[in-house]
Amino acid sequence: MSRRPKNQPERGDARKRLLEAARALIRAQGFAATSVDQLCKEAGVTKGAFFHQFGSKDALGVAAADYWTDTTSAFFETAPYHSPSDPLDRVLAYIDFRKSIIAGTLPEFTCLVGTMAQEVYASAPAIRDACARSIFGHAKTLETDISAAMKARGIRSDWTAASLARHMQTVIQGAFVLAKAADDPNVVRESLDHLKRYVRFLFAVEAPSVPEHRSTPKRRKP
Repeated sequence: MSRRPKNQPERGDARKRLLEAARALIRAQGFAATSVDQLCKEAGVTKGAFFHQFGSKDALGVAAADYWTDTTSAFFETAPYHSPSDPLDRVLAYIDFRKSIIAGTLPEFTCLVGTMAQEVYASAPAIRDACARSIFGHAKTLETDISAAMKARGIRSDWTAASLARHMQTVIQGAFVLAKAADDPNVVRESLDHLKRYVRFLFAVEAPSVPEHRSTPKRRKP
């Protein structure tokens, strides 16, 4: 879901080291391209230790998705977008926060579970389900603020707090895919700008007169 600072697990913690290795390698090259040998080399453990901890590569995939959920949940729980008193301001601040953490290389800020879900949704249902728990679970954390903002502004429509929270994640995950295709992080930034305009429109909030950000995705040379 976001760029996270790399933890430095203790050398004796083989499981955590393997999960950290999976987070880095899978975001950079995908699940299928990441071999058990690569994971062991990156983590500094033996293959025996790998199979003792996980039993199979798919089991590692499920554990990596759950680990991503745990670490990113803690990251977002303490993020500054929770501070505003107005619930709509918190929703808009969430979008601003997502934009603020688009930094570094593509693997550093794109989503592990989004990457895996695209790749294994048909071939590894256990991993897919773990990714779904992570993505939809994160979306659910936005529902309370969206619902409160709807109530405060008397909004009754055919859309719900849950559907808007899911749509916000659709925009973010889709922007990650397009950023990879264009090799350009600005694709994510401009998508988040459009998402913010859309949320303002839904809640009939006037946008600032000065554009917040303008960017044109770079084109690759043929």
